[in-house]
Amino acid sequence: MSPPLFNIRTRRSALAALLVMAGLHSACSVAAEVAVKIPPLAAEAAADVAASAGPSQAVAVFAGGCFWGVQGVFQHTKGVVQAVSGYAGGAKATAVYELIGSGLTGHAEAVQITFDPRQVSYAQLLQIYFSVVHDPTQLNRQGPDRGSQYRSAVFYTDSAQKAATERYIAQLDAAKVFAAKIVTQVAPLPAFYPAEAFHQDYATLHPESGYIATFDLPKIANLKSLYPQWYRDQPVLVVPRDGKHV
Repeated sequence: MSPPLFNIRTRRSALAALLVMAGLHSACSVAAEVAVKIPPLAAEAAADVAASAGPSQAVAVFAGGCFWGVQGVFQHTKGVVQAVSGYAGGAKATAVYELIGSGLTGHAEAVQITFDPRQVSYAQLLQIYFSVVHDPTQLNRQGPDRGSQYRSAVFYTDSAQKAATERYIAQLDAAKVFAAKIVTQVAPLPAFYPAEAFHQDYATLHPESGYIATFDLPKIANLKSLYPQWYRDQPVLVVPRDGKHV
């Protein structure tokens, strides 16, 4: 699997470097672009979705561009037990990075978040998702990444998550929090397929990557800045061993 990994690193790092050199993007401009301070989900809706959560663990699945950055943000979120990069929205047979890159499989690069609702609620994860993780007004793209595989999407696991997500989108649109209308897809989760091993913990393992430094590290910094009560300095990794990733 090393050749694909080399290609991915090279392609995205080179793209980031070109954008920065051209003055089209910088870590600061991306940070300002992505981070938006938004109000929390209305109390009644937040209470409804909290009541549906399990006593110790629940699952949310969010897509918002390249899964490296989405995973990185939620790995630094208190109450998150695990955050796994993967694919959602398509069939098992096409849940392969080289195939989903065509944009024709129905999959989105997504992150499955297992969390402790006693520490962080689904409503609070939504707030982080819409304000820090990505720009929910961009259709089938995020930053330099283009295609339906990079779409903004919430894959709900039950009716309470569906209702809460739809109400939050309506609330944010009504308040005109963003300059444009939110285009986030709200869809049921048929299945989640973990991505290849080299995609896991990518932002943590490769902070020197031009792509990560330009597009993803600012998101983690924004989480710490905007929501210090939910920020954890030490990320929860997918495959830790003796304190280090294998």
